[in-house]
Amino acid sequence: MRKIVLLFGLFIMASLMAFSQQEKDKAVFKKYEPGFYQEVIQKDIERVREKMKEDKTRLQFMMDQGNLDIPTDVNDYERVWANDVISQGAAGTCWSYSTISFIESEIYRMHERKVKLSEPYIVYWEYVEKARRFVKERGDSRFTQGSEANAVTRMMKKYGIVPRKVYDGLRHGREYPYHGKMYKEMDSYLESVEKNDAWNEEKVLSTIKSIMNHHIGEPPSSFTVMGQEHTPESYLESLNINPDNFVEILSYKQEPYWEKVEYKVPDNWWNSKQYINVPLDVFMETIKESIRDGYSMSIGGDVSEAGFLSSTQAAMVPSFDIPSEHINENSRQFRFSNNSTTDDHGMHLVGYHTQDGEDWYLIKDSSSGSRNNDPEAPDFGYYFFHEDYVKLKMMNFTIHKDAVEDIMERMK
Repeated sequence: MRKIVLLFGLFIMASLMAFSQQEKDKAVFKKYEPGFYQEVIQKDIERVREKMKEDKTRLQFMMDQGNLDIPTDVNDYERVWANDVISQGAAGTCWSYSTISFIESEIYRMHERKVKLSEPYIVYWEYVEKARRFVKERGDSRFTQGSEANAVTRMMKKYGIVPRKVYDGLRHGREYPYHGKMYKEMDSYLESVEKNDAWNEEKVLSTIKSIMNHHIGEPPSSFTVMGQEHTPESYLESLNINPDNFVEILSYKQEPYWEKVEYKVPDNWWNSKQYINVPLDVFMETIKESIRDGYSMSIGGDVSEAGFLSSTQAAMVPSFDIPSEHINENSRQFRFSNNSTTDDHGMHLVGYHTQDGEDWYLIKDSSSGSRNNDPEAPDFGYYFFHEDYVKLKMMNFTIHKDAVEDIMERMK
């Protein structure tokens, strides 16, 4: 037995000596080398992406505006004060950018105070409310990037507002907003909630917030402006602006005129029935008179038409679509009913110019289509809408109720 123990001990000692004599592994910092994913899968993604770009260069049937006298000099327009144009980047949040711009102009109109408010702050809380309704409706509620102008005032009433300088929603070194990945993560999570019947509202909202906090940051609950401590609610109060003073004006035949109705488009995800539906002549006359009286408006409608060119930044209705004299309530409703007029985009109408007896409207825009010219040019970030285009393709606008006193009186 002693012999076995001795032999075992000698074996252990020999093993330890051999191990100690082995060459120790070295470690170095090594340059990353792409593998199968980068060399094959990623290249396939890029190949398809390039092919899609090529597809986009195919000929499009568009209006030829080359020889037309279009008033594209911003300085020719009578306009209200508005902040400089700001880009919504690759985020489907035009509704927030256009309406925040409108509210900034309203603050200046009423109080001669220039402020820059945070669009992402409104977007953040709108997503929270979308998720809340998704839970309450057990998945029977839309959760997308789009919304409507009156969502901004809804969120302001509930959550207040903050200056953009304290919350710009730009993280990870981004210069422009990008919500694609964030939205996909939230949407995927809500799909799993529905699939697993996991309708715990507190947990769902907490998860949605955590996703947004990572991508666009957590909104501040307090901050300092000009030496004054504020919460979002107290800052809204300091602006001396009442979200209840803004109204939605709509014009379509499918609902009764002179009633508050639902605007039946997907982005009206909470089914708001606060749209005052008026005849088309009233709709157009209200725009015409209001901008001349110094009232701007957040306006929404269709921007994917043969007469809408980013090269000229002008929007017109070509005669091969419909002659001007035939644009009326029926042609407008016909296009909405057959989905050739859709609720594409929200913008800020800030000015007007009359040429040859016809009105053109100056449209401040946050999307990329209005930025294809020189960034130093005065028309950078603006469109020029002919009155016929507004009449046929713009479906609604948000405005201060003081601008539409006659409409409000009739609604009483």
